[in-house]
Amino acid sequence: MKWFLLLAALSLTAEPLARINEISYPKMIAAQKGKVVLVDFWATWCVPCRKELPELVKLEARLKGKGLVLIPISADEPENEAGAREFLTKAGVKTQGYLKAPKDDDAFIRAIDPKWGGELPALVLYDKSGRKVQIWKGETAVAAIEAAVSKLL
Repeated sequence: MKWFLLLAALSLTAEPLARINEISYPKMIAAQKGKVVLVDFWATWCVPCRKELPELVKLEARLKGKGLVLIPISADEPENEAGAREFLTKAGVKTQGYLKAPKDDDAFIRAIDPKWGGELPALVLYDKSGRKVQIWKGETAVAAIEAAVSKLL
C-alpha cells in the first residue's frame, strides 16, 4: 500500500516532459532572455549524468535569485519518459524538464554546437542575452561550472 501511495504521489508531482527539437530549442533559449541559462543534457542510463544533475539542482537553488535557470533535457528514448520524470523528481528539479525529440538527431546536435558529438553529460551555458558562452562535454566539476556561471550573473 505504501508503494502505491508513493508512486501515485510521484505521478502527481512529476510534470510531463516537454518535447524539444532543433526548431524549438533556439526559441526556448530566446524565451529565457535576461537570465543566465545552464542547459543540462543527460540520460537515466548515464551514470555521470545521474551524479551531476542533483549537484546542478543545488547550484541553481543557490543562484536562482541572481538569475540562474537550469534546463534539464533528457536524451532518453520516449518509452523511458516515466523513468526520466521519476529521476528529475528524485533529483529535486523544480523547473520544466524536456525530452529530446529531434526530427533529425544530427541537425539537433549541430544546432546546439557543431563541435559537440552528442556525448553525455553535456552542459551548455548561455549569458543573459542568449549568447552561448561555453559547452562542457563529459563529467565537469561543479566548482568550474559555478565559476563560469558566477561571471555572468
